[in-house]
Amino acid sequence: MDTTDILQAEVSHALADGIPLWIRGGNSKAFYGNPAVAACRELDTQSHTGVIDYVPEELMIRVRSGTPLFEVQKLLDENGQMLPFEPPDFGGKATIGGVVAAGLSGPRRPWSGAVRDFVLGVTLLTGQAKVLSFGGQVMKNVAGYDVSRLVVGAMGTLGLILDISLKVLPRPESEVTLRVCPDDFRYRINKLFGASIGLSAHAYLEKNLYIRVNDKSGIDGDILDNSLWHKINNHQLPVLQHGRNLWRISVPQSASEYLTQASVIEWGGALRWVADPTDDPHQIITTGHATLFRSSDAMQRNRFHPLDPVVARIHRNLKQHFDPRGIFNPDRLTWRSSADQYSH
Repeated sequence: MDTTDILQAEVSHALADGIPLWIRGGNSKAFYGNPAVAACRELDTQSHTGVIDYVPEELMIRVRSGTPLFEVQKLLDENGQMLPFEPPDFGGKATIGGVVAAGLSGPRRPWSGAVRDFVLGVTLLTGQAKVLSFGGQVMKNVAGYDVSRLVVGAMGTLGLILDISLKVLPRPESEVTLRVCPDDFRYRINKLFGASIGLSAHAYLEKNLYIRVNDKSGIDGDILDNSLWHKINNHQLPVLQHGRNLWRISVPQSASEYLTQASVIEWGGALRWVADPTDDPHQIITTGHATLFRSSDAMQRNRFHPLDPVVARIHRNLKQHFDPRGIFNPDRLTWRSSADQYSH
């Protein structure tokens, strides 16, 4: 169902009365990002649903933002296809708009690509109540920005995503999960990454290395259920549920930071989940970034890695262009802690 007119009217109302809007789809990632400092009115997208266009032969799907992720995945699966970035669903309530706005990729990301790599185009409702389209199938991008990809991970701060065009890929015919016991963690990872085995997932936890491959020939290990990756991706394992604060640390594979403290290591060492670190990862991580992914303190601020001044200025300029009144998701992406910070 297309509810663009209703959503546009709500934005116009917010502009008139000055009350900002907090975008909500399936609410599966309500825990993610900074809390709002001001009172906001909820902008619900759950009625804005439906597949607009799907051409399996062209590996493309266009869908409204409030459409549940599981419905999109079911349709693709019926046609032997998939979303290559393997997004988490956090309880099955995620919407496709929330997937793109959060920009979170799953276990397959190092081998297939991130969310933004598969976004072809978007239709955006701006903070000026204007409907603009960018990218594939729609008007050409302006001002040198690939707006379709800028909204990925922007947490709804640039505008409300109305619909998204995504590239999809064929689903692998077969995959198998193996548990292998590494003699040397780094050596085993480097060896596996260089092998022609169709590696599509990796995780190290509780002194065991788990991999998902297309071809297990020549690899010694116990065969397990492929559901392991869904449990890791959606934090359904006990090691990702204990503790007050869970940090998502993204660093180069060779980095030593939090290598021994991590509850789970993914992506060949590039993604590390750390529960209750003794120090502040924002102060420790210099190459990469650290995100306070979950916190027991609902009002905990500064969850995302601090921006350097140049990037902060770009953020401010983009916000000023698309949402000059600060109507959408105030402070959710970056907490206004200084004049150099992105302030909405």
